[in-house]
Amino acid sequence: MHEMTICESIRGILEDEAARQDFRKVDRVCLDIGRLSGVEVEALKFGFDVAMRGSLAQDARLEIVEMEGRAWCMPCSRSVPIAARFDPCPNCGSHQLQVTGGEEMKIRELEVS
Repeated sequence: MHEMTICESIRGILEDEAARQDFRKVDRVCLDIGRLSGVEVEALKFGFDVAMRGSLAQDARLEIVEMEGRAWCMPCSRSVPIAARFDPCPNCGSHQLQVTGGEEMKIRELEVS
């Protein structure tokens, strides 16, 4: 379950930022998670609660913004939505797609005190 490792990395980032920016508590964490990132959102939510126990984010509310998958279709010369890697272009059926979005994993926003 690599989601637990991701949550432990988030905890480390929060601790580093707390030391750098002088805050003592994290009230809310908002994450951008791309649908093509390979992250299981429910496992991430569970892992977050476990990983944050005993930390400055112990009672933090987790919000996840799921970013849609996008790709550039070479035959169509346009950006198209995709639900999964290796999906065909919804317009022309081509598999000549280059992923351009949906792989994100980042902290979008924090509420701290």
